[in-house]
Amino acid sequence: QVQLVESGGGLVQAGGSLRLSCTASGRTFSRSTMGWFRQTPGKEREFVAAISWNGGSKDYADFVKGRFTISRDNAENTVYLRMNSLKPEDTAVYFCAASALISRYASGYNYWGQGTQVSVSS
Repeated sequence: QVQLVESGGGLVQAGGSLRLSCTASGRTFSRSTMGWFRQTPGKEREFVAAISWNGGSKDYADFVKGRFTISRDNAENTVYLRMNSLKPEDTAVYFCAASALISRYASGYNYWGQGTQVSVSS
């Protein structure tokens, strides 16, 4: 069992930066792929980024490449999403999730956090 808690969301102006954190409890974090997804009202949850258990593999959605960076600290049971050059269209609730394998599909993730709101003003 893995429990995930996100933090770091907030309101920022376009062009600004935020760093989201997701802290996990449970012994399997260091063996889990971790992903970030986001969701806006009326839309499906969409893939943002994922990182393998040892950080050796990373995957990003095209719309965040070059702006967002995913990283993890297994000693701290934490995964991060550094978001730079934020745009109003990045406004969403951001969720972290844990999986056995790296995937872009929400259905591939077994555990989810409660989400953190990111709002980007123009």
